[in-house]
Amino acid sequence: MSKIISAHDLRIDLRDASEAGLFRWLLASFLMGKRIQGSIAAKAYQVIVEQHQRDTSQKLAHCTHRQLVLMLGQAHYVRYDETTASRLLALATKLNTEYGGKVSNIVSASADRQAFEKRLSEFEGVGPKTIEIFMREAAAVLY
Repeated sequence: MSKIISAHDLRIDLRDASEAGLFRWLLASFLMGKRIQGSIAAKAYQVIVEQHQRDTSQKLAHCTHRQLVLMLGQAHYVRYDETTASRLLALATKLNTEYGGKVSNIVSASADRQAFEKRLSEFEGVGPKTIEIFMREAAAVLY
């Protein structure tokens, strides 16, 4: 069984439920929620966020599909690179258009944790595993 990668492992600060930390952890959770090795997902996160500075939904939405495929490929996240690139763009676009680019606005729009998780599940490519990974650490600062 592979090691569980935490927000701390990725140098993501979730204290105070900061928007930067919440978005980065959502992005990391999204990448780790696929059937892919955790170490590869973590590398993909680092390539996208640290190397290419795509650390907000606005910056991510300004990537082309091809740029994202190349970033994922750089991390050897190749099995799902095309669909993941499309879904990352869809995630950023939906977050920007429906929630002003802020994960905290999804929280504000939700009556409780269950409603928040339901809203997360409405993002393309966000399934139970991604939600489980995200909430494993975010729940403590959000609820």
